[in-house]
Amino acid sequence: MRKAFRFSVPLCIVGCIIGAVTSTLAAPKPTAKVGASAVWQLPEQFMAGAHTACDKSPPSGFAECVINQMAKAGASYNAVGFTRELYKQSGSDVGIMTGFQAVGPVDFAWITYPLRANTNYGLLFINGQPPFVNVEDLKLLDRKTMEQSPQFKDLKFQFPKVDVWPGDRDGKTWPNSQTGPNGRIQFTVGYPLINGCHACARAGSAIFTWNFTAQGKFLGTTFVGMTAPPLQ
Repeated sequence: MRKAFRFSVPLCIVGCIIGAVTSTLAAPKPTAKVGASAVWQLPEQFMAGAHTACDKSPPSGFAECVINQMAKAGASYNAVGFTRELYKQSGSDVGIMTGFQAVGPVDFAWITYPLRANTNYGLLFINGQPPFVNVEDLKLLDRKTMEQSPQFKDLKFQFPKVDVWPGDRDGKTWPNSQTGPNGRIQFTVGYPLINGCHACARAGSAIFTWNFTAQGKFLGTTFVGMTAPPLQ
């Protein structure tokens, strides 16, 4: 019995130490908030130089090559890191933060997408939960309420192919914010209503609020209403 007791104490101590170390390693690390240090303004010749360096890359490696050119063109470590993280989060879309506005607990990031043919500018809500919420992700919009509204049904008679499209954000106008019920934060964002194609007739705008808790957790969107089509 004495021998068993002698060995059980050290084994217990070792086991506790291992357990504590394992728990520490497994604990999630706090996510650093993104700030203005990740902003980078693309030099005028950046894309020309990126094409020279990357056009011979295989298609699967072209975007990664373009991101690698950022540091060579003077982008900061944080700017390149943000683009890499957005590339992973967005499903391989190269986006560069060209504007930042601290609001708290959710902040705004204006994004330039240099490889896109259309809608080269976008907007993200960042530093909340989740860390990136893409304002141009139309799947997140309260489309069902919009499509059931009398306004939208009437608009369909005039524009049979009308639908909501991503906004081509210019980086100059920030979304309006307001306090909602229970301290929630709401941001009002407009989206173009277009009759079938990017170059087709404009049919006004659809307005949605993006809703967050007071702690910055994303709750979803709410359809607010529509603006009238422009005069012909």
